[in-house]
Amino acid sequence: MLTSFIEGILCCMTSKSANVVVPVETSEPADGFEFVEVKPGRVLRVRHIIPDRPVTEEPSGPGGSVSCKRKITVYRNGQLFIENLGDRASGDVKNYQNGDTEPNSTVEVDLADCANSSPPVDMPEPTSESASPLKEGPSEAGAGGDAPAAAQAEQPQQPRRRRKKPKRTVVIDCERKISACRGSHSDVALFFIHGVGGSLDIWGSQLDFFSRLGYEVIAPDLAGHGASSAPQIAAAYTFYALAEDMRLIFKRYARKRNILIGHSYGVSFCTFLAHEYPEQIHKMVMINGGGPTALEPSLCSIFNLPTCVLHCLSPLLAWSFLKAGFARQGAKEKQLLRDNNAFNVSSFVLRAMMSGQYWPEGDEVYHAELTVPILLIHGMHDKFVPIEEDQRMAEILLMAFLKVLEDGSHMIMMECPDAVNTLLHEFFLWEPATLPPPKKESKTRPETAKTQYDNTKAATDPAKVRPATARQASSNCIKEEKSGS
Repeated sequence: MLTSFIEGILCCMTSKSANVVVPVETSEPADGFEFVEVKPGRVLRVRHIIPDRPVTEEPSGPGGSVSCKRKITVYRNGQLFIENLGDRASGDVKNYQNGDTEPNSTVEVDLADCANSSPPVDMPEPTSESASPLKEGPSEAGAGGDAPAAAQAEQPQQPRRRRKKPKRTVVIDCERKISACRGSHSDVALFFIHGVGGSLDIWGSQLDFFSRLGYEVIAPDLAGHGASSAPQIAAAYTFYALAEDMRLIFKRYARKRNILIGHSYGVSFCTFLAHEYPEQIHKMVMINGGGPTALEPSLCSIFNLPTCVLHCLSPLLAWSFLKAGFARQGAKEKQLLRDNNAFNVSSFVLRAMMSGQYWPEGDEVYHAELTVPILLIHGMHDKFVPIEEDQRMAEILLMAFLKVLEDGSHMIMMECPDAVNTLLHEFFLWEPATLPPPKKESKTRPETAKTQYDNTKAATDPAKVRPATARQASSNCIKEEKSGS
């Protein structure tokens, strides 16, 4: 503590950061580490493991097709209205899609605090007519279909409300083919992205586990973290600067089918990549990522203090991170922090990272537009991210699977590596059931319709017998006379 205090005073006097993270030059290529220069002078450390696969690869299964059709409407009072209009989805998807059992469902949430706004407007139930795409711009709520006349007749006493005009309407209509991703498939790559204060070393158990199974894994260190370079300018740690780094890393190592795994702040970069490359992202995993809200730095935060003050408080911050990031705070957890190089960043980088979390585009609508299958993993004892935020994320997303681990906290991949690896592997191998093609209804011919009409008329009038029936009766009588004689 005394050493940190003295270094903090020197930091204030010299106006320089006391601990600067620089690339490690002792890493050998045999260890699976690479140093990628994403920009001049901006070097990121990346762990890239390509396992030895068998010569005869296991053929990929046919997979399943999922219809992604939904209408997202944002109203001026801060209300988000989602209509899932998919008419065809597998049974596995129905049970997880927004928590409903039917593909045609409606989700209604508030984007902001609407205590002072007008009450929500009654929306009609989605019908088959509402599946038609709508143009951008103002249109009346419920343009997909009017309420039934019978429902209006049942409630004559209620005053007729004036429908609000939507601020924005987004229609998504696509079809995704989702197949199982096995380690023997050469077109599959796994990307692991850590959050603030972490490094690629926090994924040590996951990288070793999946590389042994035959998966190609890629895990970068964010700028200023781990062994990546740490520029001494705050603009180098904004969300857009870090997202551009991840985009360049993705373009360098991407395969045909890519799976993104993000933790905490790293989930936002996974969401960004899923929007940038929707055809290449096959599946995505969010570990303690929080709710689907736009990022904005907090004005009343300890990280707004000067860098030298933060450096003096670094032991206290490390203790707070240990207490909030782990369900138990024993010697094992402390050793995990040291071995995995977690929360070992300079005070300048930490302050710049927390102040640069500005991403207004990443709101609820941005997340609701995702059509990729997403697995959400949450540690029950997480003190950074409440479980309500991940539950809200599961409601917003089109195809989400929420799994809660009772024994985990924020650093759940380090606390419960076996449970997390099992969940990830099952999700990688999951694929929706292939539905049989719809049966075509046989068209009724005019002759058949006439025959059915004649049969019905003959049944009502027994005295009138058709000629064919009379011939058949006479032939039966002749047969009886022959047999009698």
